[in-house]
Amino acid sequence: MKELKFPYPNIVKVLDQYYGVDTKSDTTFFKQGVKSILKELVTRKKVNNAPLKKKSLSILITTFWDYPHTGGLSNYITALRDGLRNLGHQVDVIAPNQFPEEKVSKIRAQIVPELKQFLNGRYGTYSSKVLQSMRLLFVYENMLKYIDLEKYDILHAQDLFTANILGRLNEAHGKPLIYTPHGMFTYNRLKFNRIEKGSVEEVYYEEMERKAVDYASHIINITDSFIPQLRKLGASMKKMTTIHTGIEYPHSISIRKPHDKIVISCVARLGPRKGQQDLLLAIANLKNITEDIDVLIIGDGDMREILEKQVEDLRVKNVYFLGSRDDVPYLLSITDIFVLPTLNDSLPLSIIEAMHSGTAIISTYCGGIPELIQHNETGILINPGDVNELTKQLEYLINSKTNRERLGNNAFAYAQKNLTLKEMLSRIENKYYQLTYDEGGK
Repeated sequence: MKELKFPYPNIVKVLDQYYGVDTKSDTTFFKQGVKSILKELVTRKKVNNAPLKKKSLSILITTFWDYPHTGGLSNYITALRDGLRNLGHQVDVIAPNQFPEEKVSKIRAQIVPELKQFLNGRYGTYSSKVLQSMRLLFVYENMLKYIDLEKYDILHAQDLFTANILGRLNEAHGKPLIYTPHGMFTYNRLKFNRIEKGSVEEVYYEEMERKAVDYASHIINITDSFIPQLRKLGASMKKMTTIHTGIEYPHSISIRKPHDKIVISCVARLGPRKGQQDLLLAIANLKNITEDIDVLIIGDGDMREILEKQVEDLRVKNVYFLGSRDDVPYLLSITDIFVLPTLNDSLPLSIIEAMHSGTAIISTYCGGIPELIQHNETGILINPGDVNELTKQLEYLINSKTNRERLGNNAFAYAQKNLTLKEMLSRIENKYYQLTYDEGGK
C-alpha cells in the first residue's frame, strides 16, 4: 500500500520551484513518528466495486469550515443533506468542529514544530498562511482515519481543501468524488488583496485548486462564472456541470406592509464586499424622498459599527439594523425593493430568496447573479460600486409601482421554474447515479 506523505508531494514540488530548491534533493518529509500517523489512514485494499443499481446511496459531504454556521455555504449543505435524506439516501456531513478537541490539540502540538522544521530547513523561511493551511489539512486528514470511506457510494467535497484530502484517501477506494467550489479561492484572495500576486501563498493555493480539479471525478458548479477559472486549472467542459442553488420557500406568506412607505431591504453579511456602504450612499442621495422610505439592513458582521456610524454621518433617516434574523421570508414579504449591491459574489442565496418572494430586485453584474437576473426583465443590474446608477435605479423603482410589480412577478416565475430545491436535488441525484453507474465519470 502506498504510504501517504506529508506535506503533499505536489505542494513540495511547487514550493521547491518557487524557492529555487532542487526537487530531486532529499524528500524525507518527517520522522517516522509523524509519518506513522498518516500510514494508518489507508489500510484497506482497493476493491473492484462493480456498479450496482441501488435505490439508496450512501453519501459523504465534507466541508473544511465549521458546520453548521451562519452563511450560504452552511445553508446549502443543510438543504442538500436534508433533501437527499428525504429522497431515501444515507447522508453524513463531516466538518472540523466535529473532531474531538483533545485529539486535535495533540495532533496540532505534534505537527506544527515538524512543519516549521521542514519548511525552515528546506527553504529557510515559511509563510504563516501556508503553515496554518498545512496544519489544518493534516488534522482533518488524520481525523478521517476514523471514517470508513469504503461504505460510501459518493464523496462530495464542498471546497478545494477537502477535495484534496478525499482525493488522496480515495486512491485506495476508487469512489466517485464530486467537487463543488463555492468560490474561486485564489482568484478572490488576489482580487481583494488578501494575498499578493507572485507570492508563495498564490503558488500554494493555486496548486491546491489545480489538484482538487485533478482529483475530482466531476465538478458541480453553482454558477457558470467559475468555469473560466476552472478551465485554467485544467478542468474540461465535459467534467463540469452547473446546477444553480434551489431552495424551499414558504410561499404561504403573502403579507404586505401595513403602511404606505416604500420598504427597501438588504439581506447580507455586513462585510466590505456586500456593498451596504454603497446602498447607504445612494439612500443619502435620495434627499427629496427619504421620508417616504424605510430601509431594513438585515444581517450581521464585522462592519456593523462602521455602517451605523455611516448612517449618523450621512444623517439619513429610517435606516434600521435588524441583525441576523430567522424570519427573512416575512421581512421580504413586506419589502418593495430588494437591493444587494455586492462587489464580489458567487450565487447569493438572498437573491434567490428575493426572487421567490416576488420582490423587485436591484443587484450587480457579479459572479453568477447575471445568470439569474436579466436586466429589466427579472430585476435591475448595475456595475459594482456605481453609486450614481444605484441612486438612479432606486428612484426609478420607488416612483413606479407598475415596474416593481412587473419585475417582481417575472422574478417569481423564473424562481418557481428554475430555482426550487426539488429541481436542484433532482439534478444532483441524477449526477450521483450517473457517476456511480459509470466508472468513466472523469
